[in-house]
Amino acid sequence: MPDLQPGINNGQPVIIVGAGHSGVAVAAGLRTRGWVGGILLLDGEKETPYERPPLSKELLKSGAPDESTVLRKEKFYQDKRIERLAGITAEAIDRQSRTVVLSDGSRRGYDRLVVATGSRARPLTVPGSGLPGVHALRTREDALDLKRALVAGTRVAIIGAGYIGLEVAAAAAARGCKVTVLELQDRVMSRVTSEPVSRFFEQLHEQNGIRFVFGAAVTAIEGQRRAERVVTADGTVHPADVVLAGIGVLPNQEVATEAGLECRDGILVDGEGRTSDSAIYATGDVTRFASPVDGTSQRLECIQNAQAQADRVAAHITGQQPAEPEIPWFWTVQHGVRLQTAGVRHPDDDVIVRGTPAVGKFAVIYLRDGRLAAVDTVAGLADFRPAKKLIAAGALIDPALAADPRIPLTDTIPNDPSLTDADLVSARI
Repeated sequence: MPDLQPGINNGQPVIIVGAGHSGVAVAAGLRTRGWVGGILLLDGEKETPYERPPLSKELLKSGAPDESTVLRKEKFYQDKRIERLAGITAEAIDRQSRTVVLSDGSRRGYDRLVVATGSRARPLTVPGSGLPGVHALRTREDALDLKRALVAGTRVAIIGAGYIGLEVAAAAAARGCKVTVLELQDRVMSRVTSEPVSRFFEQLHEQNGIRFVFGAAVTAIEGQRRAERVVTADGTVHPADVVLAGIGVLPNQEVATEAGLECRDGILVDGEGRTSDSAIYATGDVTRFASPVDGTSQRLECIQNAQAQADRVAAHITGQQPAEPEIPWFWTVQHGVRLQTAGVRHPDDDVIVRGTPAVGKFAVIYLRDGRLAAVDTVAGLADFRPAKKLIAAGALIDPALAADPRIPLTDTIPNDPSLTDADLVSARI
């Protein structure tokens, strides 16, 4: 298929499949950048597109309103001439005719197509996983179902100690539930952070009455008419009235795979969000791409990346320059303590703790070949902004200086000829 020139409109709309953060951001970005053609937004859910992070945090709190914060008000879609089809998904992509087969049986032609289908909760595959009382958390409906189940005194078993599992554990404990977290690895959040941060949050949860079982491989969920207990491989039985599976997510790439687009645990895209078909883009959680920092193949599940990719896609479609790339960042709040991360840590990075975890406020920086690659900040953001700038600049860091939290990160840089004065000034702002 011949390459397409940016900014050309053949009379057909840009169709965006998916109305999460990234899909809505592409639609808004196209209008902001002057796209005058049609925009069709396919929204698999029937309500106005809403924010996802509060589903495992604020929405679960006792007394919190059940309504979700919308990404954009309905008037926005009307004013910007964005046609939003609620409750409609893409069943198939016909690349030859450049049409999309919709779930209502109709077909719509596209000038460009953007796949922003996001991800779904990885399902449990053990016996009993379909019993009432077993929950996953990905949509507002999921969150409301779980919220209704979190009654004081309820025994809650959470499978998986990642962000979602721990955020729900905190919410459940605050509502008076008896919470057990079953984790296959030997510490919490092991995929995304280092042991000092893991142990800090483990202790924080234990101080709030949460029990952890590590090395726990779940083999079955048992009960007569609903979930009553979780069984692990060592034969231990954990009583539970409510079970939450927080074992990660899977990219919703099926429609792309069936259309013959290149996929590998995510739809493969380049720096502009283009897939292996020049008329089709992908953005958000469903994508896999090369890190601009070190070239590592990665799939990022965060709002910042979803919005940044959306901007690059909108810019390329309209033939404009995107915003400067930003270092990816993530955050979670558990028991009122905020963990904020910039960059992507690798397991073999050198780990340097800045501060004393026992005090409850510290940072951890990660060095790769001597250069700052990532940072975790706990209950404070003093190191966060300068670290983002220094990660982007590929700054060499003096480990001895960096271990002293009294020394600003920008003063831990040896004589690095690769850094300009502008880089240092930017990091200090």
